[in-house]
Amino acid sequence: MEPDAHRPVRVLTLGGSLRTNSLNRELATLAAQEAARLGAQVRHAQLGDWPLPLYDGDIEETTGIPDAARAFGEVLDGTDAMIIASPEYNASVPAGLKNLIDWTSRLRPQPFSGRHVLLLSASPSMIGGNRGLWALRVPLEHLGARVYPEMFSLAQAHHAFDPSGGLADEELSRRFTANLQGFLELAEAAVNYPCAKQIWIEFLGERPDPVVDRIE
Repeated sequence: MEPDAHRPVRVLTLGGSLRTNSLNRELATLAAQEAARLGAQVRHAQLGDWPLPLYDGDIEETTGIPDAARAFGEVLDGTDAMIIASPEYNASVPAGLKNLIDWTSRLRPQPFSGRHVLLLSASPSMIGGNRGLWALRVPLEHLGARVYPEMFSLAQAHHAFDPSGGLADEELSRRFTANLQGFLELAEAAVNYPCAKQIWIEFLGERPDPVVDRIE
């Protein structure tokens, strides 16, 4: 089937915290609103929409992949890109979010591969949750997701939002929008101009040999 001519980018925005009043839920909501304003077709969701047991190979072997993970995989299959607003837990990834990634990665075909991802974080700290985003990049990139280089971390987030849910600081708001727009433009190019391919080459130092060369 031929791709739709210049269709809108389909984006999943995900609040990566289970806590109801999470600052990252608030940031994900803002990202959903802004992405829609920029022309994307947005589906907004929260981590708790897909409750899962901790990943256990015995569970997978005896009862299979849980329905919640399959449902999340179907959502991913229906999107071009994903925006995750994730908190930082002890300088790393929240267990619930990592668990969702682990279960979903067991699906075949594996749905993270080739998906464009933008990472956001919000924290009352001066770091803004940035260390957690660096940790989150690792499993996503390992699974083949195309994680956008420019992440956005909102420091002192408990004071950053205005009463309408936007960012109170005008310059910070401008940077947030510019980051989203750059990400969406890249995802749109991948959707509407599939002839633009990326080539990945791993050169390990030996003589080039078609038998062992890794080129995609």
